[in-house]
Amino acid sequence: MLDKQFDAQIQHRIDQKTKPLGALGALENVAFQLAQIQSNRTGKLAPSISIDAPSVIVFAGDHGIANQGVSIAPSSVTQQMVLNFLAGGAAINCFCRTNHLAFSVVDCGMEAAVESDSQDLIVSRVAASTHDFSVQAAMSMEHVAQGLSSGSEIVTRKVEAGCELLIFGEMGIGNTSSASALLSSIAHVPVEQSVGFGTGITLQQLSRKRDLVQLGIERCADKSVMEVLSEVGGHEIVHMVGAFISAAEHKIPVLVDGFIVSVAALVATKMVPETRDYMIFSHRSDEGAHKLVLERMQARPLLDLSLRLGEGTGAALAYPLLACAVEFYNHMASFESAGVTV
Repeated sequence: MLDKQFDAQIQHRIDQKTKPLGALGALENVAFQLAQIQSNRTGKLAPSISIDAPSVIVFAGDHGIANQGVSIAPSSVTQQMVLNFLAGGAAINCFCRTNHLAFSVVDCGMEAAVESDSQDLIVSRVAASTHDFSVQAAMSMEHVAQGLSSGSEIVTRKVEAGCELLIFGEMGIGNTSSASALLSSIAHVPVEQSVGFGTGITLQQLSRKRDLVQLGIERCADKSVMEVLSEVGGHEIVHMVGAFISAAEHKIPVLVDGFIVSVAALVATKMVPETRDYMIFSHRSDEGAHKLVLERMQARPLLDLSLRLGEGTGAALAYPLLACAVEFYNHMASFESAGVTV
């Protein structure tokens, strides 16, 4: 849990800015949370806050259930999109360039590895895709442990390099099926509410997707979170869970993207509740079940732009709001310094 000893002083600093109380709305909440996290990291009240060297990490992996036709694209598109990321041609690359965000993509377990010497590629392959979780466990418990550890190590390296803000994204054909199964299994959400259209499947595909996800869910009754990850998780999702836990251990805030990343965040809170304190939720996506995840996390997202792309795009778009929260906390005049009396 975050230490609350500095909360009153942080709130006083925000309230003394030259504005009516609460006039900057959610931006004040962001500034408060960032100042609270930094004060806990340093062990003293932060006179100013920083989110230096912000880094976007996109975790990529393939899913055996994709072979059942639950997506608009085949699994090979995961690898193609990772190559697109490395070439700088995806939406997330555009938003990273615009906002001067560092970018890297992690191969957590795609069907086929990519051949690249790009410094933006992190190879952390647990296996070549998961198994089809509608017929068997997606991965072994050993692979769950390996993915958690690898995700943690990736964050540790980023923090040691000076990163003060992490932004997680994902890429993986079929991963909404895994995220939906996880949501239903750990939050007891009916499959009719947890499974949506993903990137744009037909009504017939949606019906089949729900049936297949239900088969995986039925194996998860009365199982631990680790066991549920083994049954219906994805390699990229498990990496993200480990990354969230590591970020909290290092006291580094994470800007959370859409449905799949938010489900990984929810899983992390089930394993280590304190991770919730370090999460800032960027947006509410157009995937219906994302609203349910946000409600269970008691999260108020910063944006609602009807996004449904993934890749960390919603989080990258929300990043400027965090930068503005830092700027006003650090440099906006107080009533006393500005000589303003009310």
